[in-house]
This record gives sequence, C-alpha cells and structure tokens, in this order.
Amino acid sequence: MYQLSGKRILLGVTGGIAAYKSAVLLRLLRNKGADVRVVMTRSATEFVTPLTFQALSGKPVHTELLDLEAESAMGHIELARWADLILIAPASANFIARVANGFADDLLSTLCLATEAPVNLAPAMNQQMWLNSATQENLEKLKTRGVGIIGPAEGEQACGESGPGRMLEAEEIALLTAKSFETNILSGSRVLVTAGPTREAIDPVRYISNHSSGKMGYAVAIAAIEAGAEVSLVSGPVNLPEPERVKVTKVSSATEMYSAVMQQICDTDIFISAAAVADYSLESISQQKIKKSGDSFELKLKKNPDILSEVAALQKAPFSVGFAAETENLEANAQSKLHSKKLDMIAANHVGDGKGFDVDTNALTVFWKTGQKQLQQAPKSRLARNLINLIAEQYNGKNTNKTH
Repeated sequence: MYQLSGKRILLGVTGGIAAYKSAVLLRLLRNKGADVRVVMTRSATEFVTPLTFQALSGKPVHTELLDLEAESAMGHIELARWADLILIAPASANFIARVANGFADDLLSTLCLATEAPVNLAPAMNQQMWLNSATQENLEKLKTRGVGIIGPAEGEQACGESGPGRMLEAEEIALLTAKSFETNILSGSRVLVTAGPTREAIDPVRYISNHSSGKMGYAVAIAAIEAGAEVSLVSGPVNLPEPERVKVTKVSSATEMYSAVMQQICDTDIFISAAAVADYSLESISQQKIKKSGDSFELKLKKNPDILSEVAALQKAPFSVGFAAETENLEANAQSKLHSKKLDMIAANHVGDGKGFDVDTNALTVFWKTGQKQLQQAPKSRLARNLINLIAEQYNGKNTNKTH
C-alpha cells in the first residue's frame, strides 16, 4: 500500500502513443492523495487532448511557456516552485535528448531546469531508439545530475517490434513515484513530533489559543516516516487528516501535551517540537460560562511547563529540535533559545502578515551549535523533507562521534 497524501506532483506528458497511459497514471496519483498538475508538450496534444487531463485533474492543463494569465506572465517559475516532484511520463527520446543538453525551448523542458524538486523520467520509445548509443549517453548524463529513470519495460511495442522501450504500466510508475520520496536516512530511529496549537480553557465555551494550523508539524511527521523512522505525533486541535503509519495522540491543553510527551519520551531518539504551545494558562477555570458584565475583564494566568526545555534537560535527552516563530530579531531570538534551552537544533521562521501560520508555504532558517542553513520559501511538505535531511545529518553525525 503506497500513499502520496499531500504531495504536489507535476505530471509532464510528451509526444508518444504511450501518452494514453498517462491519463490512467493521473487518476492513480490523485486516488493516492497527490495534488497533480499537468504540463503537455505540443506534440503530446496530438495524441491526447488537454481536455482529457483537465477533466481528470480538475485543474487547467499547461502547454505554453509564457502564460499571460499568470502573474508577470512567469507561469513556469510558479509551477517550478509549486512542485514537490516533476514526473515525465511518457518521456520521449527527443525530450530526453533536449533535457540532457540543457534545452529550455518549451514549458516542460524549462521547468526541468527551473525547479529545485526531483525530476523522474519514465521513458517510452521504439526499442532501437532506446538501445541507440546517443539515447544511452543522454540517460547517463541525466543520472549523474540526479534525475531518476523509471523503466522502461520490455515487450511488444506499438510499431510491431518487441524489446526494451515500453513505458511501465501506470500502477508501477505510481508505486515507484511514492517510493522515490522514501530515503531511509532515519531508519531504525524513533521520532516524536508535537504539532498544532494548544487551547487553554477560560470556561466551558471559551479558550485562549493561537493561529497554528499544525501543517508544518504534520508535514515533519510525514517526512520522518519517509525517512524510515518510527514516528509518534502529539497533536493539538487541528483540522488535518491523521498521517498514515504515524501513532497519533490528540490533546487540547499545554498540560495534556506535556503529559503525553513525557509518557513517550523515554522511547524517543529524536524530539521535534513543532507545536505552538501556550506559554500561559488560566489559574482558575470557571465551571460555568462567564456572563458579560462591566467594560473590562481580567484573566489571571500562570506559566505552563516548558515542554522542550524539560525534554532537553533530561539526563538521557533525545536529540532535541525546537521551532521559533518570530515577528522580529529572528536570528538573535533563535540563537538565544538554542543555547538557553540546550537544544541540538532550532528552526526559525517569521510569522505575521500572512507568513508562517495557516499557510501552505514557509521558509526556515535552521541553527545548530556549529552552523546554520537557510531553507528557502517552499511548500511545507518539501520544507519538512529538507528539514528532516538536516536533522538526520546532524543526528547521525552526533551518534557517529559518540562511537569513536
């Protein structure tokens, strides 16, 4: 069973009889939870109409390099930034040659150059074209750049010949696409993630909370699963589906989150505190709804436990990663938290004015004791994978040093 929940896949379709399989592939990718947008080359539209893919995807199909309806007519840059993965199926011999040699003379080839996302090609061509040394050299060139090659299969071809060059069936391409997100860089590790806001009750109908949607924390949990870890998630109140293969504990208040974390922390190798935990809660919660009276109303608050600080201070503390949501002095405040809470890493981001909370994209600056790295604005799913890569690098390095 494979899942692509939340993945943004840009499906590129080039000219070839196998283009009809791409319609089936699109439906499979969407059924597995992916958000799919389609880009077609001009020759692809001679085999299957854009209307077919538009009906299946529910989104406009892109065919032109300069989109006058897009902001600044730079639709290719918007698409390149949007995608978590570019999957080209079928990839013709001509398209492979153009991409291998850096051509950018149509929308799809331009996207392959403009994106930071992985690119996978599913070749489809006559067997003699596949075996030709020029094609093989182009494929080797692409592999050295990190481009994934999916297939091809062997068998009877549309031209009547038989041999290598058939595009893999849609089901297999979808499966391999899902597996391409799995890195196993945290294989065998136990990861505990907190996500979402907490709610501090005032009375039975009111509470104090914040704007956290939980999207970043949930994306981190999914990325940790893809990295091969065993993942538990302690979640505040959110409107998000539970990630598959993740053990989820739902809580409401900061105290409940503290208790849930402390019950699981002894079996944790990496703790990632992505939740926006309330710093204060009510000293006394009214058992009945407070009635309106007077022009002002005061609440007396008490300090909540600092979950991240207490975890990092444990005698056998896990590798501890914090988040810092800041409106000003981002680096200074993040560095202060990193050192005062004795963390291994901290990921800092600006919030407010449409940034950070309850949006689908974000940017992070990640700090650790000996360095820092800027993770540019990207979908939170991709940002989470980049963050997990950094965490794995530092965590594995720390453990390797302990054994020497």
